[in-house]
Amino acid sequence: MNIDAFAIYLAPLALIVFFYLRGRYKKETSAVEVLNESIEAGLTEPPSLHPEINPNICMGAGSCITACPEHAIGMIKGKAVLINPTHCIGHGACATACPHDAITLVFGTSKRGMDIPQVKPNFETNVPGIFIAGELGGMGLIRKTASQGMQAIESIAKLKDGKHPYDVVIIGAGPAGLAATLGAMEKKLRHVTVEQEDALGGCVYHYPRNKIVMTAPIKLPLVGEMRFKEVSKERLLEFWDGVIKKTNLKVNYSERMENITKIDNGFLVKTSRGEYKTRAVLLAIGRRGSPRKLGVPGEDLPKVVYRLIDPEQYRNMHVLVVGGGDSALEAAMDIAEQPGTTVTLSYRSDAFGRGKPKNRERLKQMTERNRLTVRLKSNVKLVEKDKVVLEQEGQKIEIPNDGVIVCAGGILPTGFLKEIGVLVETKFGTA
Repeated sequence: MNIDAFAIYLAPLALIVFFYLRGRYKKETSAVEVLNESIEAGLTEPPSLHPEINPNICMGAGSCITACPEHAIGMIKGKAVLINPTHCIGHGACATACPHDAITLVFGTSKRGMDIPQVKPNFETNVPGIFIAGELGGMGLIRKTASQGMQAIESIAKLKDGKHPYDVVIIGAGPAGLAATLGAMEKKLRHVTVEQEDALGGCVYHYPRNKIVMTAPIKLPLVGEMRFKEVSKERLLEFWDGVIKKTNLKVNYSERMENITKIDNGFLVKTSRGEYKTRAVLLAIGRRGSPRKLGVPGEDLPKVVYRLIDPEQYRNMHVLVVGGGDSALEAAMDIAEQPGTTVTLSYRSDAFGRGKPKNRERLKQMTERNRLTVRLKSNVKLVEKDKVVLEQEGQKIEIPNDGVIVCAGGILPTGFLKEIGVLVETKFGTA
């Protein structure tokens, strides 16, 4: 082959290599930017089960990146890296897709432990008769939590000596609790399902309006296959509401579980409305627990809530939002977009270090345009019918107020689990 002929074949190959390397460079540059943004914002701790990637085994195939719909993984220097940790929802598709077994799914990190209750393969805890399914056990993906709820009911149905009025009390009406209730109905177990909120959905109920949630096809008892892959919060709740109407599934809303005590071959479950004697208990309460409160006079007024459902309900109102995370920033900005609103965002620290860069930039722009008022290093001292009192750097400030939204996170139920005897292990980046 002469030189001219060789050049003819080499030129297209060189172009292919050039465009491949340029595309890879752009992707790696973008991945580095996302990782740096996560580090700068302090968003480096995954909320649930997540991948730990061994760089010594990773060959840079990129299969895990393709498999991750949350864009939590990127390629840096030819190796897969968890660049957006807080976006990971624990479905584990990355580990399944990796052709070199370079990914291990773990809970917690070396810096921040994650409390995980010990459960057996049948979802029973070390306390015989108490079962755990769903997010409380570290699984956040809707399909997995629902599957766990059904599997737990399979195990509960095998228990003997059910001499109490109920075979199982199901606590929580999120995906795990609802799927478990369907399973209990199918197996004709004597059951009751209680939910502390006034609506179904669990953690999904607290998502922002129109948030897209990830799920996967799953076969539900009495209902059949649930075929969603990507679906909005509203559509998913609408689906579950249809299931309830179709099956006559019963949930005791606004009934909070207060205590569980051991009795002869079963348990006494005390709630805000009564007591239930049962052979078994299924905890499907999630990890959010009870909302963290301010602990100030007037917090019990009806205008004080702990989540934002619909910004439009605050039109033409004076609103105070409390908190420094993304939920607080997004709530304040969404309400400020409504006609006639006056919004104040109060945060006890001197910077919004926990917020995503995009949210912080948007907040800065809205503040500069006087769309809302930010009061850093401030605390709520008093809530009254038509005003609130803040303390900021030693000074008390009164502002007109029609509504208060507290976005201060939740209190994990770890203490409660330990009280009833369930062993809880703090995992620092282990499976």
